[in-house]
Amino acid sequence: MRFNLFRQSDIPKKYHSNFTNLYLDIAWFGVLSGTAINFLNVYATRLGASGLQIGLLTAMSAVVNLFLAIPAGYWISKRHTGRAVFWSSIIFRIGYLFWIPLPWFFNEQGQIWALIILTFLMAIPLTPLGVGFNALFAEAVPDRYRARVAGTRNVTFAIAYMLTSLIAGIILKNTAFPAGYQIIFVIGAFGAAMSSYHIYHIKPLQDETPAPPSPPTTDSPPSGQQADSPRGIKSILRLDIWRTHFKNVLLALFFFHFIHYLASPLYPLYNVRVLELNDSHLGNGTAFYYLSVLIASTQLGRIVHKYGHKKVTGWGVAGMASYPIMLAFAQNVWHFYALSFLGGFLFALVNGAYANYMLENIPADDRPSHLAWYTIVFNFAVLASSIIGPLTADVMSLAPALILFGVLRIVAGIYLLKWG
Repeated sequence: MRFNLFRQSDIPKKYHSNFTNLYLDIAWFGVLSGTAINFLNVYATRLGASGLQIGLLTAMSAVVNLFLAIPAGYWISKRHTGRAVFWSSIIFRIGYLFWIPLPWFFNEQGQIWALIILTFLMAIPLTPLGVGFNALFAEAVPDRYRARVAGTRNVTFAIAYMLTSLIAGIILKNTAFPAGYQIIFVIGAFGAAMSSYHIYHIKPLQDETPAPPSPPTTDSPPSGQQADSPRGIKSILRLDIWRTHFKNVLLALFFFHFIHYLASPLYPLYNVRVLELNDSHLGNGTAFYYLSVLIASTQLGRIVHKYGHKKVTGWGVAGMASYPIMLAFAQNVWHFYALSFLGGFLFALVNGAYANYMLENIPADDRPSHLAWYTIVFNFAVLASSIIGPLTADVMSLAPALILFGVLRIVAGIYLLKWG
């Protein structure tokens, strides 16, 4: 299995460096995600954060991205994509270093608000990073290899995430609070630095023949007109994108992300306060989750080849309804482990397919502007759901809210399949 996934003997040598660095980038990002990012909301919960404060940890980034996505897309389009993404990643990831000393300077509530403010500031360079990386991936990986590379990246990420989350759980179990969290924040910051190092070595394929521009239609002007005229704010905003088929993709992905993130602020509250899971349990659950991601990712290329990115995304989104619904009925840690394994399988399908589904609907000569609008849609969905989710749970209580959000995931999947 490992040989078939990571071998490159059947791939032209000119792609080897890019593919290898894409795998190592995501591996180190898995270290960051399995430690600092994975336990951030748990740490905030143990500090006494409310559901709204946990939602704000996500919402702050969304607010910044909403305002900066279009300028970021314009900025990326005027620069070398690889260098722009690299420096954005460096500036963004420096912020993880500031998480480490917070317990030395602030009390519990002070730390929570410091994390929210840091998340807000880190979102400024995160915006061009988010817009630019999808464009860089498209420029660095030919279309015929994207499903394979995406699946292998999922596997690599899953292995790193699984191992580091287990290690983080052990560290937190055997180290006094909050020193254990400071240790995993250090590990996460190191992983972030190494991920940026490998992003630096990902090169757009300058020798690839670009796809011809999309022919002009009654809905959109030729790409040359988009670049040169009209000038000013209208040309930067690129509202013409909303008169193309990509509008349907944007609306479908907005609905998916909005419904998906409604439940996210509720998970740490339910796991810690209702199921009473400790850090070791949470680390083990994450390991089961990403073990399942690993297994599913080995089959992603085959599944996508048979059904296509759109169908895999849509049915995967509908299937992800099972996680919040079944979590609402969970009663012990073993239920949590089983759910984690099931959730990982479905997540792997969606995560490996939806970006490529989106890229299939973007003209090859106009990626940054389209991806900028996707970034706005994504972050508006995250912002709205991060606030509405906790407020809904306050009214309905946690378990009914989880069930409702699960049912809405089924609706989102069907919407994407029918109208996306």
